[in-house]
Amino acid sequence: MSDHSMIKALGVTKPRGGLHTIGTLLPYLWPSGALELRVRVVLALSCLVAAKIANVYVPVLYKQAVDLLTAAGGAAIVLLPVGLILAYGTARILAQAFGELRDFIFAKVAARAMRTIALDTFRHLHRLALRFHLDRQTGGLSRAIERGTTGIESLLQFMLFNILPTLLEIALVCVILWSLYDAWFALVTFVTIALYIVYTLVVTAWRTKFRRQMNEMDSEANTKAIDSLLNYETVKYFGNEEHEARRYDSALARYERASIMAKTTLSLLNIGQGAIIAVGLTAVMVMAGYGVTQGRMTIGDFVLVNAYLIQLYLPLNFLGFVYREIKQSLIDLEAMFRLLEVQREIEDRPGAPALSVDGGEIRFERVDFAYDPARPILKDVSFTVPAGRTVAIVGPSGAGKSTISRILFRFYDVSGGRVTIDGQDIRAVTQASLRAAIGIVPQDTVLFNDTVYYNIAYGRPGATRSEVEAAAQLARIHDFVVSLPERYEARVGERGLKLSGGEKQRVAIARTLLKRPRIFLFDEATSALDSHTEKEIQASLAEVSAQRTTLVIAHRLSTVVGADEIIVLEDGRVVERGRHGELLARGGKYAGMWLKQQEAAAAERLSEGELGASRSEAMAVR
Repeated sequence: MSDHSMIKALGVTKPRGGLHTIGTLLPYLWPSGALELRVRVVLALSCLVAAKIANVYVPVLYKQAVDLLTAAGGAAIVLLPVGLILAYGTARILAQAFGELRDFIFAKVAARAMRTIALDTFRHLHRLALRFHLDRQTGGLSRAIERGTTGIESLLQFMLFNILPTLLEIALVCVILWSLYDAWFALVTFVTIALYIVYTLVVTAWRTKFRRQMNEMDSEANTKAIDSLLNYETVKYFGNEEHEARRYDSALARYERASIMAKTTLSLLNIGQGAIIAVGLTAVMVMAGYGVTQGRMTIGDFVLVNAYLIQLYLPLNFLGFVYREIKQSLIDLEAMFRLLEVQREIEDRPGAPALSVDGGEIRFERVDFAYDPARPILKDVSFTVPAGRTVAIVGPSGAGKSTISRILFRFYDVSGGRVTIDGQDIRAVTQASLRAAIGIVPQDTVLFNDTVYYNIAYGRPGATRSEVEAAAQLARIHDFVVSLPERYEARVGERGLKLSGGEKQRVAIARTLLKRPRIFLFDEATSALDSHTEKEIQASLAEVSAQRTTLVIAHRLSTVVGADEIIVLEDGRVVERGRHGELLARGGKYAGMWLKQQEAAAAERLSEGELGASRSEAMAVR
């Protein structure tokens, strides 16, 4: 899925035109409250005008010098052309100096615009609901942001400092030719340039679809490559290296076809542009030559017309490339700005207060929820986690256990009913305060590609080193960390791949303990640990969560036998609730799950015992 189709799938279907995209960009170039940047914009535009005025005056000085030289009869008047030639050189220097000064002044404005837009996009992506991030493709999304940020610089450079100066120079040249000679010179020049621009616009607009296809195929290939590399171990498990290579090559082949069409049509564009310029140049030179033969124009005039046309020809010849780059930059910016248009599914209400946590009582009151209206997940779910107590939620896969944690964190809003903390509807308080009050240890732990210290300190970035190490000790990860050569500065690799599942889980537990939340949520928090470590960490979790509201989501029932209440979910409904002993005595769903897990655990212990005996026999034989 390309970044365009991905965004469209998320409900952003309104097309953006080039003017709309430029209109979105302009406020970043004229930021409110930034007087220095606005002054820089004005000074840069002033330098732009000054550079073009100096540039168009250069051929006039050249013409006057030529006329004086051709008419000079004695050595005394040679001093005057020398003065004009010096003025000619000075004008050229000024034209370049004003151009460089313009770039120097505007550099901070462009850099600040790029920084602000990138930051706004980054913040917006973090504000979007979990639904967006589950549907996204990270490779295509990152390329859209990367190309959009680069597109800002290209757009400003080419449009503001190439297109606008060129158009200004064309207007000045037409006015000068009209005033010095007659309207025909200005008219032929104007028509030639107009035909050139129209032809460039039409052909480039036709070529845009091939550039779009190139972008989409590039994103698709990049997404497939990143997805495959992120799942490196899975690829190896199933021996699907060639399958992944074929998928990647298929995307590259589509990119290849789009690239060939883009380059072929570029040749057509260049031929047409060259023909238009050649015809216009020839027509004007013929007119100037005829004027010289008729005595109405001097050699200096002929040189002036030729100099103007050559001076215009260079930027016009570059105009095609500039226009194509601007169109490409607009396409890239469009993709990034459309990300900013993705609506936030979960938003704070206007004037929403922060969550005030006293005891931390959690209530689910007749909650209904569905990711898709056709497939309800939770149905009339009600339960209470009293302040300072521990409640466990168990049930088979697909029963809706993890959905409860996502609702509690307000990654989604409920379809019916409500969820409260200390009597406050979580939809009526700020998301930041809600999430600050809850600490979670998820089943699937993902770490940042940074140091162990950074990943633990992420729970509370302002924590001291001693606090970080204390959290690591509670999570039973400290001894392992200090055994590493780099200790806490050891890097964990992308998504924590350098650590085992149990080590990652203990880092996640330390991170949450460091956060010191008022409410704990353990979602299969010890699922990746061995039995011995699990018991140690269970004791630690019980210690740190004592007197704090704790919600435990578990599959392994042995981890929740001490809960104050156990809620059994099945098919999105609460089918049983009570303490461990009560539920066993009822002989219902929970008792059946307990029996199955105990039998499985016994079989596993028996298998391990037989394996140990076999090893002992083998050692005895040796």
